[in-house]
Amino acid sequence: MSVRMTALGLAGALTVSTLVAAPASATGHRPRPSTATGVAVANATVTGPIPRTSPVGDPAHGYPFLATDVDLAAAGYVEQEFFVSGTATRYATAGTGTATVTSTGHPYATRIVVRRPASAKKFNGVVIAEWNNVSNQWDQEVDWFQTREHLIRQGYAWVGVSAQRAGLHSATGLKAWSPTRYGALDLTAGGTITDDTLSYDVFSQAVKAVRRPAGTDPLGGLPPPRYVLATGHSQSAGRLANYYNGIQPLANVVDAVVLHGGGGVLRTDLGAPVFRINSEGDVATGILSAAARAQADSAVLRSWEVAGASHGDWKLITDYGPLRKRDIGTYPGGYPGEPQTCTLPSLSRVPQHMAQSAVYDHTVTWVAYGVRPPTAPKIQMTDATPPAVARDGLGLALGGIRLAQHEAALRVNSGANTGPGFCFLDGSSVPLTDAQLATRYPTVRGYVDQAAAATRAAARAGYLPRSFTRDPAWYSDIRTLIGEYSAAGRIPTPVAADLTGRLGHAERAGLAGKDAAAIAHLTRLAERAGTGIARDPGARDAVLRVTRALIAIIRDCG
Repeated sequence: MSVRMTALGLAGALTVSTLVAAPASATGHRPRPSTATGVAVANATVTGPIPRTSPVGDPAHGYPFLATDVDLAAAGYVEQEFFVSGTATRYATAGTGTATVTSTGHPYATRIVVRRPASAKKFNGVVIAEWNNVSNQWDQEVDWFQTREHLIRQGYAWVGVSAQRAGLHSATGLKAWSPTRYGALDLTAGGTITDDTLSYDVFSQAVKAVRRPAGTDPLGGLPPPRYVLATGHSQSAGRLANYYNGIQPLANVVDAVVLHGGGGVLRTDLGAPVFRINSEGDVATGILSAAARAQADSAVLRSWEVAGASHGDWKLITDYGPLRKRDIGTYPGGYPGEPQTCTLPSLSRVPQHMAQSAVYDHTVTWVAYGVRPPTAPKIQMTDATPPAVARDGLGLALGGIRLAQHEAALRVNSGANTGPGFCFLDGSSVPLTDAQLATRYPTVRGYVDQAAAATRAAARAGYLPRSFTRDPAWYSDIRTLIGEYSAAGRIPTPVAADLTGRLGHAERAGLAGKDAAAIAHLTRLAERAGTGIARDPGARDAVLRVTRALIAIIRDCG
């Protein structure tokens, strides 16, 4: 029996995709009904779905901003946009106290984007409601980019909520991007409100419109969601921390909150769980404060920290970059092929998104069955003010959740970097030299054993989702490595093309869960690398390490 089934226990055995399909699990535990009511939240008017009036990418912008480039139809999903309007209440929040009403009756109109299963059969009964990030002065759905493959694979519905003024009203916001499509939207009550005090009630009303529609159903007739998890990254995590502390006791419209990359000190006297996941970069930069880090896990609070990971990382930027180029006109900093402006090569390659996917699954079983998620060690520090991460001789952070890409390092991935713009958030990733690699891993087998052991350990601890071997990052990492060595002239171009083609076959099989076929294709890739790159042992071993490690991981955990 595979590691993932023997080691994860109840929390791993109760799969999210079958959570609400049966009245009782094999263990005899029945899903608990949601305790979220939303009775104090006003009903919003939902309009839509809003039709697309031009092709995606057309300058007329008659489509949803940042419309996904994922082939949703092939996955049995649809993307639709709706307008949500009504009258909202202004709230004042303060620390961990319950918010107070400052005024009521303010008209608003905003939008939500829904990506959901097309059929009830695929829907797992859980909605991920993301508070869109507006740090760039436009809407950005970070958590969708980080975990979209997992959400689709498990049958979640995702709803992105435009709750803040900057996303609509800034010079690069929705209203400027497409006056025809978004011109009527307003989060300022006709210019009379110049802060985001409406955002909390707007978010609550959008969630209630999905959870208990009073008219148009944004989920298109799917069964009513059994649970709704609120999620947000960075600036949005800060807003959601305020929401959890101040608004959740009043609105009670979400079942749990996930804070990604931030979130302050949290109260622990509420019934709804809150799960906080932070990167090494969030700890190193103080985005997650020392006071927040000092909070111990409890019956309603979990905190994970992922060593080597950065606030903005390789997964986010490579997935988001093409859509930003299409709809904004520029790539984000650190995007491959663009000028690199940071002191070190930017963007950690540690796949924190896999741990984040596990967070969502654990949060569902926490809410549904009362099964508390596993705890995790914190990243070690040498100082708290200013924060300083403890590191080994290579520069790798000590402590924290240690995924294979960090524990069996081929690159020095870190949450730290310097330079203009968002360099301090994007972390760094410096490949080890041939000499360093030969010293750390005298044989290819030595690396394979370390990487596989680290992955098994993470799986046993519950830091990876049950379907982690089907994550495309395993394959994109190999593809990127082959491309880097080919660009450096260390893999002949025809050989690189052959290897990439074989990798494509392996990826299609692996993502479909056809483990035996994926292993067969990866084995042939390794054989071709062994003969086709024989004149450069360093490049040959680089390809063999990651390829054979993936074979071992799939065999152990697939």
